Amino acid sequence: MEEVPNAGSGQSLVKQGSDSPASPGPQWNSDAFNAVTASFLGWAFDAFDFFVLVFVLSKAAKEFEVSLEKMTLAITATLAFRPIGALLFGSLADRYGRRVPMMWNLVFFSVMEVFSGLAPSFTSFMICRCLFGVGMGGEWGLGAALSMEKVPPRMRGIVSGFLQQGYPFGYLLAACCFRLMPLEWSWRSLFFMGAVPTVFAIFLLYRVKESAVWQGSRRESWANLVRAMLKNWRMFLYLTLLMTLMNFASHGTQDLYPTFLEKEHYLARNKVANLAIIYNIGALCGGVVFGFLSDRCGRRRSMVLAFIFAAAMIPVWAFGQTTAILAMGGFGMQFMVQGSWGVIPAHINELSPDQVRGFLPGFAYQCGVLLAANSAHFQSQLAGRMGYPAAMGIMALAVFGVGIVVIMCGPEQRAAEFGKSPI
Repeated sequence: MEEVPNAGSGQSLVKQGSDSPASPGPQWNSDAFNAVTASFLGWAFDAFDFFVLVFVLSKAAKEFEVSLEKMTLAITATLAFRPIGALLFGSLADRYGRRVPMMWNLVFFSVMEVFSGLAPSFTSFMICRCLFGVGMGGEWGLGAALSMEKVPPRMRGIVSGFLQQGYPFGYLLAACCFRLMPLEWSWRSLFFMGAVPTVFAIFLLYRVKESAVWQGSRRESWANLVRAMLKNWRMFLYLTLLMTLMNFASHGTQDLYPTFLEKEHYLARNKVANLAIIYNIGALCGGVVFGFLSDRCGRRRSMVLAFIFAAAMIPVWAFGQTTAILAMGGFGMQFMVQGSWGVIPAHINELSPDQVRGFLPGFAYQCGVLLAANSAHFQSQLAGRMGYPAAMGIMALAVFGVGIVVIMCGPEQRAAEFGKSPI
């Protein structure tokens, strides 16, 4: 066999000769289906618990006797602790496999979700949100690596779009539960609803086989794993910058939108929930559409198109004056923003070498989360000076503009063959 360069990656691929038939690549079968479904559900229930808080910020602030602005720090705390989870669980995934660390991760964040609902004070609630952030930070990297390594390269874009939409699906579930929750129930009850269904995701993972790509590229010691991590520091810096902008785009258009509808347009709880349901349906559609498009047109082009159209939605999304216009703006904005996100699992896993795929994409993702963690708090302060519409519109336009430049200047390895990068 001879080695040939992998264009644009700096890696080498093994070229099979006639005397060494190529082994079959990943197949779409029940094992791959279970892996993708479990990863989707894990990310969905992660997001469910995160977004439950954005619907009850005012109620929680009132009960804990703190200002609404101070209460938004609970969002910041969750986001800020996610890199710790990515570092911990991602390292375990590259050392010991994807499945078992992911199962423990699901158990951990479910317990922290329940404890958040039981917290007796603002301080204890903040501690629970920090620990939940550790669990939330670990899930995405493990689930994305396992899923992308299980499916055929030609399907990565569409599966990526589906997988990433676990996040708006969790948001949609949170909106539905908030909408349908009886008025006499406490806001705390929402934190108990997402823990039990997580058991189903754990059951599916139990049935999944370990990743063959990981088995072929595993590091036999922590020292070797650390060296592999340090070797890829340039890619880590680029992915961190990309994911910082992606998180500013998502959290800047999502986290305070229910509060904006409540404070700026004086909408009742049921109308806020209805609009959240509408724009999360848009998010679900956008992720799958742009994920599919990225298999045909490329990862970077699809993401840039999504950002361009997202910028065009700002006038109706932030400055609409009627409920119908706001619904259209919310649907269109999240279709585009989460459309760009639908490309991310495939894109950044393809850019990551086999031996650090459990760690590198997830840790870069969560470092981006950390750098963007103060977006809701910053946005609320900015809104206090110039109003919600101007604050949200200016921030979104700036993020989309910079994001387009960073995406176009970055690398791409669409449909890269896993299991062939040098160990």
